[in-house]
Amino acid sequence: MLLACADGEQDSAVDPLCEDAPVTTYDNFGQGFMLQHCQSCHASTAENRYEAPPEIVFDDEAKVQEHADRILARSTGEQPSMPPQGGVEAADRLRLEQWLLCE
Repeated sequence: MLLACADGEQDSAVDPLCEDAPVTTYDNFGQGFMLQHCQSCHASTAENRYEAPPEIVFDDEAKVQEHADRILARSTGEQPSMPPQGGVEAADRLRLEQWLLCE
């Protein structure tokens, strides 16, 4: 993350979450994570979306990035509410956060 300085120069301060994060992309992590943990309800082709809002679809990287703030709010932190059935390891939740924030 680059922060703009008052004089227009860039400060190379890095978010501590991102400092030692592994290189995480849609191809090497995000796509598989979304398929395993999110697509059963959030795919446009899901037969039963279990009341997931119809506009919240994660069919591709662009759609995921469009909803990144919402995904982070509901899938990371101390009491994540997504996926509702749980089952996501803490290390995978951290990597999700790093992918969406540090890319």
